[in-house]
Amino acid sequence: MSHKATIPIGPYHPLQEEPEFYKLVVDGEKVVDVDVRIGYNHRGIEKLSESKSFDQSIFIVERICGICSSSHPIACVQAVEDIAGIEVPERALYIRSITQELERLHSHLLWLGLAGHFLGYNTVFMWAWKYREPVCDIMETVTGNRQNYAMMKVGGVRRDIEKDHIPYILQRLDELLTKLEMLKGAVLDDPVLHARLKGIGILTKEDAIDYSALGPTSRASGITADVRRDHPYAAYDRIKWNVITREEGDVFAKTVVRILEMMESVSIIRQCLDKMPKGPIDSKPKDIPPGEGIGQVEAPRGECFHYVKSDGSNSPVRHKVRAPTYMNFPTFRETVIGETVSDATIILAAIDPCYCCTERLLIVNDKDKELMNVSELIKMSQEKTALIKKKMGIA
Repeated sequence: MSHKATIPIGPYHPLQEEPEFYKLVVDGEKVVDVDVRIGYNHRGIEKLSESKSFDQSIFIVERICGICSSSHPIACVQAVEDIAGIEVPERALYIRSITQELERLHSHLLWLGLAGHFLGYNTVFMWAWKYREPVCDIMETVTGNRQNYAMMKVGGVRRDIEKDHIPYILQRLDELLTKLEMLKGAVLDDPVLHARLKGIGILTKEDAIDYSALGPTSRASGITADVRRDHPYAAYDRIKWNVITREEGDVFAKTVVRILEMMESVSIIRQCLDKMPKGPIDSKPKDIPPGEGIGQVEAPRGECFHYVKSDGSNSPVRHKVRAPTYMNFPTFRETVIGETVSDATIILAAIDPCYCCTERLLIVNDKDKELMNVSELIKMSQEKTALIKKKMGIA
């Protein structure tokens, strides 16, 4: 006998760091359908960028997400550099790679801690977030900030890495690697986690391709796609590193990919510090001509894509951002149906969703007729203000 019920999660829920709404349809403990509603966190970043100078736009997109505040600026400046054919000094390219990998360490450790919390492994949560602190300390040494690094600029980077700082960075990386090895052993050898995560939320390779999944979400399903290798930027084609993949496509595979990627990140940073040439860090471009450009980076969650159009003025006339969660989010429906309610949260967490990177303004349509647009919403708001003023006798 069927006992279908609906479980609403959100849009404001203790589990979620950001507002989203999920309507789970369950039959007993089994998830039989899910309806996902986005649009609670839209901030108009793209439109704001078009009202700023090219230099100011970098600071705007840096605030799309605190955990991707290196990825978005790199993609943004690469798009502008693509328009103007700007050459970036070699040293600046290495510094971009270093900040990008520090951000990956920061993001993956944050995810691992949250995943542990969702599963009831609060020791893993506390460990991961504790070991994230040295990464933030290194980033503060390199950029001056623990988050929102203000490091990128068109034509290079804003700050150099001082020679005196390199021994400190290497020492902290050595300490971090020891802790990462411990975390890897704690997670990968735990029989309870194997039983809890293996075979759960499987995204097949075929479905990953059909949904155009990105980053660890796709690589855990056997897809060897990585922007750093496939469309090299910064200094990634100047050093040796491996694209981490698994074949199983379940939550455990996504966990393994992220843990092993952190090991690669440490190796990449060390190589960059060792091979980084002397020289300028900024080519100091003057003007941006009319044209269109794109920038691609491998953010912690997958490909981050920026499109910028210039009319020859000092501001972009169009700035389009596509974050990786926008592509990974639809896979949640494919992987959660058929699973139990108790697994729904970790299956969603396994794609490491970032809603503030993803949000778009929603327009509801009924039989191709627009029900409400922005202008009408503003008009309704203004009419209500006028009505209140009239009732209060205010002219």
